[in-house]
Amino acid sequence: MCMNISAVIFDMDGLMFDTERIAIKTWKKAAEEFGYSVDEALIIKTIGRNSIDTKKIFLASLGNVFPFDEIQQLQVKYIREEIRKNGVPIKEGLYELIRSCKRHDISMAVATSTERKRAEDLIKQSNTWKYFDVIVCGDEVLNGKPEPDIFLTAAEKLRVQPDKCLALEDSESGIIAACKAGMIPILIPDLKEPSKEAKACAYKICNTLREVLEIIENA
Repeated sequence: MCMNISAVIFDMDGLMFDTERIAIKTWKKAAEEFGYSVDEALIIKTIGRNSIDTKKIFLASLGNVFPFDEIQQLQVKYIREEIRKNGVPIKEGLYELIRSCKRHDISMAVATSTERKRAEDLIKQSNTWKYFDVIVCGDEVLNGKPEPDIFLTAAEKLRVQPDKCLALEDSESGIIAACKAGMIPILIPDLKEPSKEAKACAYKICNTLREVLEIIENA
C-alpha cells in the first residue's frame, strides 16, 4: 500500500482513549440521580457528536422536560472522578502510533467533538499533549460531526491538504465527516458495529491502532 500521508488526524474518545464505556456508565449514574433511566442504546447514538447535538438526541427521545444540562454537568463530574481515580484508559497501540508518526515527520492533530477544557485535560493526563501540532474541539466549529468542519479546520491549521490527511475515527458520524472532508478515513470501531454507510466511507477498517501503525510504516 503506497500512500502520500502528510498528517494524521485523531478522534479522541473511543479512538485514543477508551472513554466511551465510562461515558455510558456515568450517563446512566447521573440520570438515576435525577430519577431517570437512560437506555444504553440512546447513549451510544450520541457517540461522536458534540454537546449541542447530544442534547438534541436526548431531548428527541426523552422529551423537553429531561433536565439535560444539569445531568450532563453531573455526568462530567463523575467522568473526572473516574479518570482521577484510575487514570486515562489508553487504547491499544496509541503510543506506538504517535511515535511512528513522529519518526516519519508526519504532523498530528486531534479533532474531537468534546469541548476544549475536557479534551485538554485528558490529552495532558495521557502524556500525549507534546506530540500534537493542533487540537480542534467540538465547541470551536459551527457544525459538528458528521459535517466536515472540524476536520477541515484541523487540516487548515496544519497547513496540509485534506487528501494528504489520514483521519482516524471510531464513530459513524466521525467517519462520515472525514469522508466529506476529502480525507483518507480509517475506521477503528469501538462500541458500535459500523453501518453500511460507515463501512462505505472508510478507506480501511482496522481492529486496533496497531493496524494503523502498519499503514504508516508501509506508506
